[in-house]
Amino acid sequence: MLLKIAHDELGEGVVALVASSPTYPDFEILQAKKIAEELGVRYVGVSSNELEIPNFASNTPRRCYYCKKELFSLCLEEAGALGLKYVADGSNLDDRGDFRPGMEAARELGVRSPLMEAGMSKAEIRELSRVMGLSNWDKPSLACLSSRFPYGTEITPERLEQVHRAEDYLRNLGFRQLRVRYHGELARVEVEPSEINCFLDEKLRVQAVHYLKEAGFTYVTLDLQGYRTGAMNESLGRT
Repeated sequence: MLLKIAHDELGEGVVALVASSPTYPDFEILQAKKIAEELGVRYVGVSSNELEIPNFASNTPRRCYYCKKELFSLCLEEAGALGLKYVADGSNLDDRGDFRPGMEAARELGVRSPLMEAGMSKAEIRELSRVMGLSNWDKPSLACLSSRFPYGTEITPERLEQVHRAEDYLRNLGFRQLRVRYHGELARVEVEPSEINCFLDEKLRVQAVHYLKEAGFTYVTLDLQGYRTGAMNESLGRT
């Protein structure tokens, strides 16, 4: 929605920066480019590799700060080369309700968050996107794959691929909003609470367990609390 409004107001003065990295699945990059094409907005690719940042790969609680610091720095560099004055992201008001150290990096670098500044929630953004006829108005939330790992668990390309394979398989089974949380040998699957009973269908359950074990997990569990954002932050502050 932000991209459409910006393009409607500024025309050719807007460029979509599509960032790719090992922590985002390829289909997310393709979808971002598709939206830009639908809106008639020029897009430019920006590549980052946060796995090369020690404080990111070691997965400290401030992991997102180091990721966003690098990503926004690359975006600002690209924006400068394109003659653009500002870089804006799609953060919204709901993001203030969770532990988001990446927003600190945005503030430090002068990246704007117009939807948050306007006080818009995710639900309001979805509804306005629907009214505006945007094809991705009901797109499931998808945080980067590094959010599937408990703090202190090293993030590696192999582990990211393992999680990606598992989630992609479950998504193809029909689960729209899901997470596969990595706990070493154990996969903790989160689906929407309304879909938990679907997961317990005997045939589907057996298929899912078999595939996730093929993906490298020894044990497969279903989180009875269901999908929720920021699940890996629940352990922060515990003594």
